[in-house]
Amino acid sequence: MLIGLSIRDVVLIESLDLAIGPGLTALTGETGAGKSIILDALGLATGARADAGLVRRGAAGHASATAIFALAPDHPAFAYLDDKGLDYARDEDLVLRRQLSPDGRSRAFVNDQATSVGVLKDLGALLLEVHGQHETVGLLDPRTHRTLLDAYGQVSVGAVASAWSGWRAARETAAELKALSDRAAAETEELTLRLSELDRLDPREGEETALAEERALLGSAEKALADIAAAQDALGGDNLSGKLASAFRALERARDRAANAGAPADGPAMTRLAAACEAVDRALVEAQEASAAIDMAAESFEFEPDRLEKAEERLFALRGMARKLNVLVEDLPAVRAEFAARLQAVETSAEALVAAEAQAAEAREAYLYAAQALSAERRAAGDRLAQAVEAELGPLKLEKARFRVALEPLDEDKAGPSGLDRIAFEISTNPGAPFGPMEAIASGGELARFALALKAALAGKGGGPQPLMIFDEVDQGVGGAVADAVGLRLKRLAANAQVLVVTHSAQVAARGDAHWRISKSGDDTSTRTKVEPLSPAEREEEIARMLSGAEVTEAARAAARALIG
Repeated sequence: MLIGLSIRDVVLIESLDLAIGPGLTALTGETGAGKSIILDALGLATGARADAGLVRRGAAGHASATAIFALAPDHPAFAYLDDKGLDYARDEDLVLRRQLSPDGRSRAFVNDQATSVGVLKDLGALLLEVHGQHETVGLLDPRTHRTLLDAYGQVSVGAVASAWSGWRAARETAAELKALSDRAAAETEELTLRLSELDRLDPREGEETALAEERALLGSAEKALADIAAAQDALGGDNLSGKLASAFRALERARDRAANAGAPADGPAMTRLAAACEAVDRALVEAQEASAAIDMAAESFEFEPDRLEKAEERLFALRGMARKLNVLVEDLPAVRAEFAARLQAVETSAEALVAAEAQAAEAREAYLYAAQALSAERRAAGDRLAQAVEAELGPLKLEKARFRVALEPLDEDKAGPSGLDRIAFEISTNPGAPFGPMEAIASGGELARFALALKAALAGKGGGPQPLMIFDEVDQGVGGAVADAVGLRLKRLAANAQVLVVTHSAQVAARGDAHWRISKSGDDTSTRTKVEPLSPAEREEEIARMLSGAEVTEAARAAARALIG
């Protein structure tokens, strides 16, 4: 709901702040008083096209218009703000503001955040509808007709949307398998060749590291063997052990002679000879162990003469294959497994494709069945809506006109989650005349009344929050019972929505829940437009003026009181 409108330096308005309530608000005044300026200012705030002519002559700066809306927490405007990354609070008002410079440039703001005029326009499309002599915004846009018809007929598109999702997923799967099948012939030959090479090579995990280490070791093995041989020579080969054995036997003989000569066993000579024997014995054992260890070390370096060459050839073969496939050597086993899996997939893709295409065909049939059922519901709802609209046309002096809901089946390639229908509201203004879009066939006054008839038929079945509805001189060219019918329908609309009407009809103005009088005053140098909310007494006087003209009579006042009820 629009709860406030602030205007600064727009055309003839220098400064104006309006508080706007629910229900039907009537704007009246003399011709030329500037009633349209209010709508121009509201359009400025909601992204309508604007030019420098809206800036008040003599204004010190720019023109500006600010529209303040109070919205329900689930209003679609909040989802739009999320999408645009604009900050808001669901429990606070939505403030749209636009500034227009004398050079025609403008700036746009949402909740004091700078944005584009396009954002204001998109929000305006969610927040209000304009129906008038020269334009009708929102309701007559064919893009909205399907949503309006579905809401009127309480038609659910859930089954179609679900079937559409299933069909789309099945088609995507079949398309992927078809693409794989199309690539299979070329890929099979290449994959088979590469897999055969990898099978022959038989790469193993960690093999490159092991081969590199073996290559390095084998490369230095010859020098290591030479060093080991030098160690063997240094130990003297068997000569060292033999000499140590001879020394041990000689010491044993010396100890025996000393004992036979009567040397005491614990005497110095015998003790020292025993120690010498033990030392030589230990040296003999250590020398034998050292020689054995050196021999074992030499054995570990013994290898086949071509072992180094074989290791290098294997390492070069692995690295060459890795370069060919543009991978690391360590990845070759995984690539081999991948190629095998892809070949397996190619071999089974034909069978999978047949199954996927069958599933897609089944999903298509399910979608078409659901879409056709939805189309039938829409045709029935369209017939009911046409009858409801035509019932409204007679009282609005459009009794010769006809209204219909045109359903055109879409080609299958344009199918979507909303079905296979192109929906448009069409009219014929005279018997025998062809049907066509409302905005192309109806005149200015007829167009506004057609919009009113349609809104009246749709009232209470909008399927969501109702926008602010603005009717600009919808009663142009009619009076009496027709004007009263216009006012009655506006009043009914205002029971569930906020409605503003610019009117010259006393019968329409009398239906208002609030009444504003727009007047113009000034002198030879300047002119100003003034907007006044009317009290009950002032309202009676204004409606009497609308009935009688320049001179308000008592009869006119009585008629005004009767209209107000």
